[in-house]
Amino acid sequence: MISKYCILRGKYIVQWFFALSGWQQALIATGFTWALTAAGAALVFICKKVTRNAFCFMMSSAAGIMLASTFFSLLMPALEYEQQYSFLILTSGFALGGLMIIFTDILIGKLGRFSDDKKKKCAVMTIAVTAHNVPEGLAVGVALGAVAAGGGTEGIAALMLAVGIGIQNFPEGICVAFPLRANGMGRFKSFMAGQLSGAVEILAGVVGALAVSFINNILPFALSFSAGAMLAVVCSELIPESFENGKVKATIGVIFGFVVMMILDIAFG
Repeated sequence: MISKYCILRGKYIVQWFFALSGWQQALIATGFTWALTAAGAALVFICKKVTRNAFCFMMSSAAGIMLASTFFSLLMPALEYEQQYSFLILTSGFALGGLMIIFTDILIGKLGRFSDDKKKKCAVMTIAVTAHNVPEGLAVGVALGAVAAGGGTEGIAALMLAVGIGIQNFPEGICVAFPLRANGMGRFKSFMAGQLSGAVEILAGVVGALAVSFINNILPFALSFSAGAMLAVVCSELIPESFENGKVKATIGVIFGFVVMMILDIAFG
């Protein structure tokens, strides 16, 4: 009886969610990803440190979910558009999205070389996390905007993209808050810095959803651009971080995340 009620309630919530406009869906979804960033940063109030095994598993499973989401939620819907020169539009969008992350990493790396002080290094790391959260929020907004615009993206795939980014944001909140705390910053200030690094996703998500809602022709380019940016984030941040604690454990996490996303997409897509 309880389970039937929960299922019906869940279906009602999903129907209500997808009845909203694209930017409202993006606002709620990126609010969820920000909340998980804040939850990770909030551990600074109760823990001195987080085990490396737990951290790496979260990162690797998030990498798997985000890799699958890049394909199911972004690239596949973009490929369904039959436009003139679509091969050029999708390829250039994907390449530009990836290059944006690469150039961001290069710029942040140069800033880090001039930061010998530990507090300055923490500031650079905070900037790096915040910068990478922009394309993540954009990807969620574009995917949900595509759902609202009838652009071929499956609703469950777009939601799972937000879930994968949220899972990844939890350890990111930890990564920002705990080093700041270790370098003498108060718990509350460390928490505030950690959660603010994820707040930019909300603005980016709403902008992405509005862009594809008002300019429908930009949808294939926006989807492929977000896919390139997401893939670059996974390769530059999540995979290197998770594989530091052991190749086998990290590979299991990546496969686990990808399989979860694939099952959900096939079952509910």
